[in-house]
Amino acid sequence: MPTLARPAKRGLILSTALVLSCTAPALAQEADEGLFQMLGRIIFGAGTAKVAIDTPQAVTALEQEDLDRKQASSIAGIVKGVPGVQAAGAASRPLGQAFNIRGIGNTEQTASEERIKVIVDGAPKFFEAYRLGSFFADPELFKRVEILRGPASSTLYGSGTVGGAVVFTTKDASDFLQDGETTALRFRGSYASNGDQTGVGVIYAHRAGNAEFLAALNGSASDAMTDGSGATLETGDQSGASALVKGKWSLGNDADQDLSLSFSRTDVAVDDAPVDQTTGTAGFGTHDVTSLDDTLTATWHHGVAANDLLDLTVQLSHTRTDVTKRDFSLGAFCAPGRSAVLCDSDYGYATTTLKIENIATLSAGLWESYLTTGLQLSRQERSATSIVGPLGFHPEGIDEKLGLYAQGEFVWNGRLTLIPGLRVDFGQRTPSAATIAAGGAEVRDEAVSATFSAMYKLSDSVSVFGTLASTERMPTLDELYTAENGLLPSLGLEKEQADSVELGLTFQRQGLLSEGDSLLLKATLFHNDFSNLIASNTGAPAGSPRFVNIRDAEIWGGEIEAAYDADRWFASLGYSKVKSRDGVTGLTLQDTPAASVALTLGAKLPDQGLLIGWKAYYYDDITTYTNGTATPNTIASGESFDTHDLFVTWAPQTGALEGFNVNLTVENVFDAAYKPGLSAEDAPGLNAKLTIGKALTW
Repeated sequence: MPTLARPAKRGLILSTALVLSCTAPALAQEADEGLFQMLGRIIFGAGTAKVAIDTPQAVTALEQEDLDRKQASSIAGIVKGVPGVQAAGAASRPLGQAFNIRGIGNTEQTASEERIKVIVDGAPKFFEAYRLGSFFADPELFKRVEILRGPASSTLYGSGTVGGAVVFTTKDASDFLQDGETTALRFRGSYASNGDQTGVGVIYAHRAGNAEFLAALNGSASDAMTDGSGATLETGDQSGASALVKGKWSLGNDADQDLSLSFSRTDVAVDDAPVDQTTGTAGFGTHDVTSLDDTLTATWHHGVAANDLLDLTVQLSHTRTDVTKRDFSLGAFCAPGRSAVLCDSDYGYATTTLKIENIATLSAGLWESYLTTGLQLSRQERSATSIVGPLGFHPEGIDEKLGLYAQGEFVWNGRLTLIPGLRVDFGQRTPSAATIAAGGAEVRDEAVSATFSAMYKLSDSVSVFGTLASTERMPTLDELYTAENGLLPSLGLEKEQADSVELGLTFQRQGLLSEGDSLLLKATLFHNDFSNLIASNTGAPAGSPRFVNIRDAEIWGGEIEAAYDADRWFASLGYSKVKSRDGVTGLTLQDTPAASVALTLGAKLPDQGLLIGWKAYYYDDITTYTNGTATPNTIASGESFDTHDLFVTWAPQTGALEGFNVNLTVENVFDAAYKPGLSAEDAPGLNAKLTIGKALTW
């Protein structure tokens, strides 16, 4: 069994996450949300708080109970089963995964920085490096994940956000303290059979007067995993530690102000890991790799109880992700140019962001109206150093942006909802001295996003909704300045544009089969029409730009999310199908996921504190191709497959075991050998996961 992770690095400070102070709609208080009724949950990341089924956008909220049952250790585990969302990259290496939403996003994250926004406690995060993933934070730090799909998110998160946003919220002290309690301790231990994975964690929460405080520490370790055929997946020996410190203080005579601080850190080390973390290709050999991921936020919120026009939030955040690579097995081949991937090197992203946002309440008569306005300033520094000098495939530079946005929310008589939005981002990309020497030059640009979403309740059970959006995305540092293998910086790139349409239908009914049960369903169709899509120009003759604009491309498809919840049993269905077309070749775009179905059936035994469930996942076959090259190559060609999981949750409410929580999950029960469509390697085989937690409060 592997040893536990090395201690987390020092430097943790008091912290807490931003939580918008908004009153939930009356329906949220009346609806039977149910433990598995995700469409009945409150969504905070789309503007003012709304129930998911009443949000004119495809949205999913994963709560603490969901994350506990999943026992996720990576992106793939978090998003598994969410319609329209998959992990791209390695199936077994957490450092080789990235988000894919509706066919947008991959591990070569040259564009996903803008197309998909990743937010932790209000702070935007991003990392990109050759053959690495993009998000390394420990899932144990989070209590909630909101996944907002489609371009409706572009107003609040960024003008190029055509894929959507993934919004993480870390744990709070109040999550572990009931009324009248001042202190809580929670201990956790976990084990997973595939890879002999072990984990431990402890959380301390305290409340005193108008302040609350939380500190959490986690450790984990694992060996290499095996696939369904028994073959060893080359993952390397992994160890990790994560920590979270948060604090929140209520202020003001009317208790309408609060100040919060949050700091989280995840430190991961992998020995003898494949250099190519995304696919595990043996030709690059192995090395030792570490990642250090930090997120720091300071937030002041003033609700201004006496003035409906002011509900002000000011947040200053700093995030930093550093990756260090050492001890290459093929280090003898280290040399400038492409072979620099075999050299000792360090990669980093540091982003500082100031965000000022106000929500004005303008309600009158039958109209419930809100206007959100905001300003966002950010400065991102991309760095890369190696023992042989600059890295042409990871150019250094600074990306500075100013974003101005406004979003209205107008609800008439509880039946018609209108949400117009407009955002303008001004950007300046400045190359480092080494990047200038390779042909880089400063680039200034601006991008505009305009969206309009609407929802209308045809009856108490049926609603229709839709979104029209026009978005623009400025080229990223990587797309502008990468120069390698005779290819030059791409300073002539045009802005990527997308015109998008979404149409949807919702259905909700209570008391369908029995008193107190509920059925909720949400179906969405979408079509994204891209102009000047930016794609890799790999294979072009020397002297050509490294990235080019494709004339046009299309991505379209549909999603269904449905759930039934009753006193004794539950069921859910998630369906997603995405299609795409390269406007030059007519072929399927390389980031297109296979069509999928996720089905859940389960039973509740409340007297025993038990939940028992079965989850099945079905994936269709798909073949995708490289984009933007003169001779497209097959990227992935996979057959259809299905896998099955079982889960049991036991949380006794009385007796000597009260306060214990046990989660057992068995993934890939039939030990199937398969390769996900967005992965270049087979997925892990059967994996039994067990987590036992114990909470003490006083």
